Amino acid sequence: MRDSRLDQLAYNLVNYSVRVQPGENILINAKGDTPDLVQALVREIYKAGGSPYVQLIDPAVSREIAMNCNEEQLKTMAQHEVELMEKMQGYIGIRAANNINEMADVPSDKLGIYSRLYELPVMNVRVPKTKWVVLRYPNPSMAQLANMSTAAFEDFYFQVCNLDYAKMDKAMDSLVDLMNRTDKVRLVGPETDLTFSIKDIPAVKCAGLRNIPDGEVYTAPVKDSVNGVITHNAPTPYHGFTFENVRLTFKDGKIVEATANDSERLNQILDTDEGARFVGEFAIGVNPYIRNPMKDILFDEKIDGSFHFTPGQCYDEAYNGNKSSVHWDMVSIQRPDWGGGEIWFDDVLIRKDGRFVIAELECLNPENLKG
Repeated sequence: MRDSRLDQLAYNLVNYSVRVQPGENILINAKGDTPDLVQALVREIYKAGGSPYVQLIDPAVSREIAMNCNEEQLKTMAQHEVELMEKMQGYIGIRAANNINEMADVPSDKLGIYSRLYELPVMNVRVPKTKWVVLRYPNPSMAQLANMSTAAFEDFYFQVCNLDYAKMDKAMDSLVDLMNRTDKVRLVGPETDLTFSIKDIPAVKCAGLRNIPDGEVYTAPVKDSVNGVITHNAPTPYHGFTFENVRLTFKDGKIVEATANDSERLNQILDTDEGARFVGEFAIGVNPYIRNPMKDILFDEKIDGSFHFTPGQCYDEAYNGNKSSVHWDMVSIQRPDWGGGEIWFDDVLIRKDGRFVIAELECLNPENLKG
């Protein structure tokens, strides 16, 4: 028996997130075991008049390729992928790995060239030139990460993914407007006191058009304006390894000191290229149903009462000039159960302990986004 919630998700992805139009080519890129959702998406794309294209990828095979990859091989792979992507008008990426640590033992130098020569060139076509959305798929591995039974996680997943994103979209307008009028941002919390400018860099709302689940408003800091210290209290996975208690010290925009549970590995990633030690994104998370980290960034970066700060590549929509093959969303949760914290815009307190405290932003508190 087909799950009606899965059919609803496929309908939302095709008709709301990617907005498929007759005659458009849509690439479904599925990593892991996702046959039910892929089939539902194919049906919905045909109903909308589009042409579905499907890539089914085994993460364990990707690991084997990365283990001993070489530059010429990766350039050829990227050329093939870029040529295909240039013929697409839309992209739906499904991530359903049975093991989030699949790439953990790939040598750091191989991961570096895999990201720089293969993943980045494809992303540089996909992100600016297609209508795209990326999502996870509910499986036992994700349920374990969330410390839930598989059945309970599926219920949580569909509640989060099928919420009223149009309502959230409208509620975000006030935060976008305020961020677009803001110069100085200050983030305060345990072992965190960071200042930077977002002046003249656009704020962008994310309400189901790019990620499912969704729920963030992002911009970027002026590249050389970041100063101070930030300590991230949420675990932050990157290429199969989970970092804990990442502490970064900034001077004039650059990370000059970085420590974590594996400081050597952390600094190797930050040394991938020049841009990896500068920040490409600052975002505020507001999804009312996502409360705690599950070591999956598509969920964790949307946590209610959180923000994330991102070493590496910026987005074209919030461009600050930083370029890198790294884009690493590091999450901090500011609710009282996670130690609390404050966000200040131009010396005005706008969020305290995870709750917005000025009238025009109260619509983004969880009780106003649910239902």
